[in-house]
Amino acid sequence: MSETPSPSAARTTVVAAALDLFAQHGFEATSVEQIARAAGVSRSTFFRQFGGKEDVVFADHEALLDELRAYLGRGHDNPWLAVCEASLRAYRHFAHDPQVARLRYEIVRHVPALRDREIVTVFRYERLFDDYLRQALPDVEPIDAVGFAALVTALHNHVLRRLLRGTRRVPVSVLKDALDEALRRYGVHPEPAAAAPDDVVVAVFPRAMPAAEIARRVRAELDA
Repeated sequence: MSETPSPSAARTTVVAAALDLFAQHGFEATSVEQIARAAGVSRSTFFRQFGGKEDVVFADHEALLDELRAYLGRGHDNPWLAVCEASLRAYRHFAHDPQVARLRYEIVRHVPALRDREIVTVFRYERLFDDYLRQALPDVEPIDAVGFAALVTALHNHVLRRLLRGTRRVPVSVLKDALDEALRRYGVHPEPAAAAPDDVVVAVFPRAMPAAEIARRVRAELDA
């Protein structure tokens, strides 16, 4: 007796069939009926699993966003490090099967509506990281939360584009090294690099001096 495929396996089959058809015939020229027929499902089943053709293309992102939201919601000792780990999890997903990721990339870049949705999807990752940092660190400066979220997202996308536009695998270690540097720049790495003698600045200011003036003088000293 044949086993009934799991819901996730069934969705994967539909996504694979859709991407193959989009690559062969183009996104606009491919109908839902063609996708359903190629995947061996009914039209109604397709619409229960996906809202439309665009949703098939971005199905992985929707699943990943849910997975990362659940991961971040578990609570972590170092929220900054947790955001970096979430980025690495997302990258590992796409790097696991780069051929499918490259196929999806080629389809998206030739369809303006898909490119627009991709921009929105990227922002959703950034917003997820930003919201998490503000919740996990109630006293964090908003500019630090949004800045770190944007930096992590930008580094992830940069390394991912190298994978998608090339023909070779780009190991996860490339992204991890970049994220480690981001953590150190923010001073939140769990293992900060030892400071060299000329990296240490000691300054004394009168208590009455405005914070803005202190910051200005410190910046001037660092620039010097």
